[in-house]
This record gives sequence, structure tokens and C-alpha cells, in this order.
Amino acid sequence: MSLTFTLDPAVTPALRDGILDLWTDVSNAGGAVGFVPPVTREEIRPELVMHFAAMADGSKRLLVGHDEEGRVAATAFLTFNSHRLMAHWIWLYTVMVHPRHQGKGYGRDLLAAAERAARGFDGIDAIRLTCRGGLGLERFYGSCGYKEVGRIPAAIRVAPGDDRDDVIMLLPLG
Repeated sequence: MSLTFTLDPAVTPALRDGILDLWTDVSNAGGAVGFVPPVTREEIRPELVMHFAAMADGSKRLLVGHDEEGRVAATAFLTFNSHRLMAHWIWLYTVMVHPRHQGKGYGRDLLAAAERAARGFDGIDAIRLTCRGGLGLERFYGSCGYKEVGRIPAAIRVAPGDDRDDVIMLLPLG
């Protein structure tokens, strides 16, 4: 079984709730997606609203993966640069696969779908993302073709005394 990916799905209450559930479950399972456990849907909601606002103004695109039951199982937000000298690459944010689906290759499928989407955008030469060090994420992204191009030591404070590197990864599309 695999996920069905949709770029720019209609934002419905079901999609909103599915993303909130996904983001909450991923965060509470220890996923590095901007929050640390424990977190509630209501704590995540303002961040999702900001993503939706950016989608409405065209600066951000949503890629969502649904499982065979139609539930939101994976997401990634593709964000365009507003600076004219950096308009040739996009950011990939909030890359998530639901914990119940991890280990099935869906993370690779999500990144491949994001790459296909980016290749369809005019003038985009690369995808850039950052990830939290100390979790092996840079190895995963590396296995999907991304290259580590920078690292800022101790830039992410997960908790007092628990600082992590901010790892910058790049996938050239040329």
C-alpha cells in the first residue's frame, strides 16, 4: 500500500483537522516539527493557521499524503523565497509522516513527491530544508539525495541544557 499525494488540496475542515491530528501525533512521538512533547492541537493550531495564510497569498504550497483509508498521513509545505536573489530555490517545511506509518518508506515517498512538485515550479533549481541534529535526520535526508551544506551548533534549544544543531540540507534539482 502507498500514500496518495495531492499538491494544493482544498482546505476543508477535514483536512485542517487531519493536519492538526498528524502534527500533534508526530510532535508527541518526538518528531522534530517545531514543537516538543507534550503538545496539544490547540497549541499547534496558530502555526497551522499561519501556514494556511501563506498558502492563501501564494507564498506556500501544501503537499499532503492520504493513506488507503483517506486519512492525512503525511505533509510537507513548500515555501517560495520572497527575496528576488533567492527566488531560484524553495524551502521544505514541516515534513511529517504519521508514526503509525513510519518504517514503510512513506518518508521517502513524501520527499520524492515534494521533489516532483518542485520540478514543476518555474525557475526552481533546488530544495532547501533544515533539520534538528541529534536524531539522525541528516542521514535520512542524505539517503534521499540531500547534501548537508551547513550546520549551526546549538541553535535549537529543545529544553534547558538540551541544545541541538540546526542542520542545513540542499537538494539540487539540476
